[in-house]
Amino acid sequence: QVQLVESGGGLVQAGGSLRLSCSASGRTFSENAMGWFRQAPGQEREFVAAISRSGFITYYTDSVKGRFTISRDNTRNTLYLQMNSLKPEDTAIYYCNAKYRIESRTTWNPTDFGSWGQGTQVTVSS
Repeated sequence: QVQLVESGGGLVQAGGSLRLSCSASGRTFSENAMGWFRQAPGQEREFVAAISRSGFITYYTDSVKGRFTISRDNTRNTLYLQMNSLKPEDTAIYYCNAKYRIESRTTWNPTDFGSWGQGTQVTVSS
C-alpha cells in the first residue's frame, strides 16, 4: 500500500502559480496510476487530474485544462501538480491518491477511493 503526503499549497493571488507535490512511501509508487482531487468548502470532493504509471496518459477535469499539468517522477516517488493562471474557484484542499491502473477517465470517482491523506490547502485571492 502506498502512503501519501501532500504539500506545496498556500495563498496566492488570482493569476498566480503553485506547484503541489505528493510524496509516496513504499516501493509501489511506480506500479500505480496517480490522481489529484480537491474539495472546496461546502462541496463534495472532485477529480482534478490523473496520470498513468508511465506518465504517458493524463486526464484533466475540464475546468483546469490548459492551466494545470500533472506529472510524476518515479525515481523520487513523487507526484506533482503545476497550477498556473489560478482562479478563486480553484480554492480548495487538494489531495492525491492512487489506483492500480489509470483505466478510463470515468473511473476516477472520489467515492471509489477508501482512504485520504490530510491534503494541502490552496487559497486563491481575487
